[in-house]
Amino acid sequence: MMTDFTADHTWLQLQHELSLRKLIEGSEYQGELKYDFNIKGELRHLDTNESFVFNYYKNAHDQNHKRYQVLGHLITKYVYELLERLCMLQKVYIPTDATEDEPRSFFFMSENALTTSSSLTVLLQDHGVFRAGQWGQRTIVSEGLEHGTQIPFIKRALQSHGGVIVLNPNDNFVDPKTEKERLSFSTREESLRQSMWCIPKRGSSSPEEHTLYVWDHFISKSAAKDVAFIAHGYGGLVFVDLLVQRKWEVMNKVYSVAFIDSRHNTQHQARSDPQTQAWIQQYCREWVLNSKPLDKAVGSLVKVNCPTVSAGTEKYGLAPSCCLPAVFKYLKSALKAKTTPAFRHSPVATRSSTSKKRGNK
Repeated sequence: MMTDFTADHTWLQLQHELSLRKLIEGSEYQGELKYDFNIKGELRHLDTNESFVFNYYKNAHDQNHKRYQVLGHLITKYVYELLERLCMLQKVYIPTDATEDEPRSFFFMSENALTTSSSLTVLLQDHGVFRAGQWGQRTIVSEGLEHGTQIPFIKRALQSHGGVIVLNPNDNFVDPKTEKERLSFSTREESLRQSMWCIPKRGSSSPEEHTLYVWDHFISKSAAKDVAFIAHGYGGLVFVDLLVQRKWEVMNKVYSVAFIDSRHNTQHQARSDPQTQAWIQQYCREWVLNSKPLDKAVGSLVKVNCPTVSAGTEKYGLAPSCCLPAVFKYLKSALKAKTTPAFRHSPVATRSSTSKKRGNK
C-alpha cells in the first residue's frame, strides 16, 4: 500500500503551513498559475477544482511551455520542503570540500542513514528536469504527489529498512539566472540562450558522477552492511555504471537492487565481465511496463540480465507507484535470505593454475 496522504497527520498539519500557492502568492504569476495540492495531494485549480491545463494561452506553445516550466520549478521547491518537513530528511551539500563561493549540489538522507547498522535504501530516479524526491514531474502534475513523488517510498523505507538516501542525480549545473528570471515567462529562445551559460557542479556534473560521489563519500562509509537500491529508468543505467566503477565494494555492500523500467544494458555496460553479469542476475529484479498483473513473470527478448516481472501498468509515469508493494516485498525477502556474499575479490583462475591443480591430483 502507498502512503495515504489523507490519513497522514503531519501532511494535514503542513497543509496549513506550507502550500504550492504560497510560493507564488503576491507575485505577478498568481493569475496564470492558480493551482495548489489538495488534501489528497492532487494538483487542482483553486477556483474550478480542475486538473492542470497546459494550453492556457491560445496558439502560443512557447508561452504555455514556459508557464509549465515555472510550475515545475515551484513544484521542485515544494517537494524539497516536503522531504525536509514531512519526511524529516536532512539536506546534505556536496562536494564536502567546496569553497564558500563554489557551486554545490545536494542530496537528502535520514538522520541516522550513515550511523545505523540496519539496512539502507537508496532511491535513484530517471533522467530529466525533475530533482530529488520526484519520480516524474509530469506524473505529479497529472496524477498527484502520491504517484509522482518518492515520498511513499521514503516513508515505507523508513518504516521497513532503517535509513534512506534520496539522490539528486539531475542537479548538474548552476543556472546563473536569478529567481525572478527563472520564474519569468520569457520565450524558449531566451531560455536556451541563457542555458548556454550554465556551470557544471563539481562531483555532480552528470547523474553518474553524482551517484559515484555520494557512494564514495557517504554510502560506502556508512555503518549499514546491507544497502538496497531502487532505480527507475536511466537510474538503472547509472547504478550499473556504479557497479562497474566500484565492483567489489558494491557487490559486498549492496544486497539487492529493484530496477523499475530500467534503461541499463548489462551486455553493453558489463559485456567483458561475467562476474558482474552473474551478480546482476542473482541480486537484481526488474519491473517492466506490461499489461500482465503486478509481479507476474515477463519474458524479455531485448535483454536478459535479471529476473523480469510486470509493473502492473503500461504507463511509464505510474510504474514506480504501481510497483511499490511488490518492490518492498522483494527487498524484504532478499534481506531475509541474505547470506555471506558469494562475490568476493579473489584471484582470477588461469589455464596455468588450473593445470597445476590437475597435475597435483
